[in-house]
Amino acid sequence: MALSCNQRAVVVGGTGFIGRHICRALARQEYDVLAMARKPAEAIPGVGFLALDAVAAPIADIAAAVGSADLVVNAAGDSWEGDEARMTASHIPLVDQLVSALATLPRRPRLVHLGSVHEYGPVPDGMAITEDHPTAPLTPYARTKLVGSRIVLGSADAGRVDGCVLRVTNVCGPGTPYGSFLGRLAARLREAGEAGADTPFTLTLVDDQRDFIDVRDVADAVALAAAAPVTGRVINIGQGAATGMRELAGLLISASRVPPRLVREEDAPVRSKGGHWTQADISLARALLGWTPKVPLKESLHDLWAASATRRPAAAAARTEGH
Repeated sequence: MALSCNQRAVVVGGTGFIGRHICRALARQEYDVLAMARKPAEAIPGVGFLALDAVAAPIADIAAAVGSADLVVNAAGDSWEGDEARMTASHIPLVDQLVSALATLPRRPRLVHLGSVHEYGPVPDGMAITEDHPTAPLTPYARTKLVGSRIVLGSADAGRVDGCVLRVTNVCGPGTPYGSFLGRLAARLREAGEAGADTPFTLTLVDDQRDFIDVRDVADAVALAAAAPVTGRVINIGQGAATGMRELAGLLISASRVPPRLVREEDAPVRSKGGHWTQADISLARALLGWTPKVPLKESLHDLWAASATRRPAAAAARTEGH
């Protein structure tokens, strides 16, 4: 049997929501892809799997896992649902371990690290956030994500790795985890449909406007960043527009075909997990990566709804990248 001449990619966190889509996108680009994660999950056709906990594993074991790779993608992390201790472990020691392992290799792979738009912290309504905007995160998730991104950027500046950081906005699309607003709404709409016609559906919404991007567009951005001659840089990845949470909910309700007359909005306290306004300036991604989002939000939420038919909340709430 002839050996494959394809480039090799290792996706850390490759069994999570975003990681699975990245694995598929890279496989379509004819990479030989290995998904690396703590525990096995449903197999991805054409993608290998390695069970390795990058937080606890010796650096030598991590180096061995990625040593033959041309590309390493860090899509690992803890969702908003995790506590601060878990977020800290996933977003800081894991990144430190991974960067240290890459620095030991004689031939260093390209590193693409997924950061979060929330690393910037709250911004005024109407502002399109550019990459040079100061970072002042308030939540444990955002603070720990920022530390991880800084580890990658500092290591790239020091010449230890060839890497960049993609700061991703809120992510939706097929496979959206239950711990997110849209994933939980899809699950509740499924329950409402199973309850039968004329069953009222109550919904609490906030007036926030947020930048949402389809997960497949994120995966395409990673594939482009893999080949881009860009190191030590932050690049925003998002739709480039803020969308109201009511509009997003309406698109998902429309996809579900739950009659709008049954949906009743109620007042209740809501603990926002992100800023009231997020809108990424994505001009740098266009200029440096040749990337632009392609999947409209209506299509993204339609596909989210279709995929939710085969997902159970317990499985969907597993550790994943949460934006």
